[in-house]
Amino acid sequence: MVLKLYNTLTKKKEIFKPIKDNEVRMYVCGPTVYYYAHIGNMRAYVFADSLRRVLEMNKYKVKHVMNLTDVGHLTSDEDEGEDKIEKEAKKEGKSPKEISEFYTKAFFEDFDRLNNERPEIICKATEHIKEMIELIKRLEKNGYTYIGENGNVYFDTSKFKDYGKLANLNLEELRAGARIKVDEDKKNPRDFVLWFVEGASKFKGHVLKWNSPWGEGWPGWHIECSAMSIKYLGEQFDIHTGGEDHIPVHHTNEIAQSEGATGKKPWVKTWMHNSFLTFGGKKVSKSSGGLYTISELEKKGFSALEFRYLCLLTHYKKNLNFSEENLESAKTAYTRIKNMILEIKDDKKQNEKYFEEFEEAMNEDLNTPKALQVLWKLVRDGDAEGKINTIKKMDEVLGLKLLEKEKVKIPSEVSKLVKQRDEARKNKNWKKSDELREEIAKLGYAVSDGSEGSNVSKI
Repeated sequence: MVLKLYNTLTKKKEIFKPIKDNEVRMYVCGPTVYYYAHIGNMRAYVFADSLRRVLEMNKYKVKHVMNLTDVGHLTSDEDEGEDKIEKEAKKEGKSPKEISEFYTKAFFEDFDRLNNERPEIICKATEHIKEMIELIKRLEKNGYTYIGENGNVYFDTSKFKDYGKLANLNLEELRAGARIKVDEDKKNPRDFVLWFVEGASKFKGHVLKWNSPWGEGWPGWHIECSAMSIKYLGEQFDIHTGGEDHIPVHHTNEIAQSEGATGKKPWVKTWMHNSFLTFGGKKVSKSSGGLYTISELEKKGFSALEFRYLCLLTHYKKNLNFSEENLESAKTAYTRIKNMILEIKDDKKQNEKYFEEFEEAMNEDLNTPKALQVLWKLVRDGDAEGKINTIKKMDEVLGLKLLEKEKVKIPSEVSKLVKQRDEARKNKNWKKSDELREEIAKLGYAVSDGSEGSNVSKI
């Protein structure tokens, strides 16, 4: 099987080959832990988890690193606004550490509910200040930095020949001031802060700060990912993922400072980005709506795995239109296929034909919609052998817990009807059995017949 992935850097689908045989080093942009992660954020982690599982399906050993940003990310992705962590800390009357720890815990509760595999390394920005300072010193030695009048250390984008290659930025327009307001302290509009110095102009009273050769202060957001990824994955690695909104600023700046410091090109071989989750045709936001968390969806009667199923119905490079109606349809389909699978008897065989078809779909740049079609085709094929073992292998990639029996607290009224139905089936009274099934459905539950008896699940 050949694995093909779309590379944002080259703007084309490529046959994937890791730098080191059978080993893939992968960095995923993690959350800024200042508030609850919404479902638009979570789509990015379902995508990254699907990628990891496909790599493992192809027998690669994956070293997966994800950061947690707990300092330095301003309310603008540019060098504008307040530090997100410290702003929330003031609002809630807590310390920045208390804020980051609380929202980190909340993030991983939802992350785990989605059945995402935990990265091997989860790294906090505040625990890697030394590495960031050392990387800035390398950039300084290579002539890529300057100190503004306010004392902040900036990256000089005019010195980096390929700046903007990831996003195809028109640098001449940018230098003329198009699209970006020119900060009076910057030489070029796209220059960005590597190190903020305490007391510099608008950045005063920052709580989190460290000593550095340029003065007491804290790191810029972009340098954090470069320093941590290089520490754990080396100066060149295989895959870097994130949402497509990271392309023009964050990931563009990561490339410039990483390649400027190390001289290694390309710093990352394959860049992969998922498209937005939209609500009402617009990216989910406070103004457009749709900013649910996984926990909030669960209160509305939807499980995290039903949301995961919804994500897999759309290719990661296409916008995913979210609505409660769409999620309800995904819930119905997910419940139905699980119930159908519960009725299948395990013949201990393997169906290579269907699994090869599934592999082909997933290896074609993670075509999850097509892979789900293959799954449904297998389940519905009355002549197919090896269904259970093949579904198990498929689900190692899909992560939907298809063979896991749902633990449902059954109301006593429903339990009585199920027992009556079991008795009717025992006596081969199929008409009565069907009538009881309909009564159970009216109460909001579905009953299916497995090898070990009746299975009940919520509709």
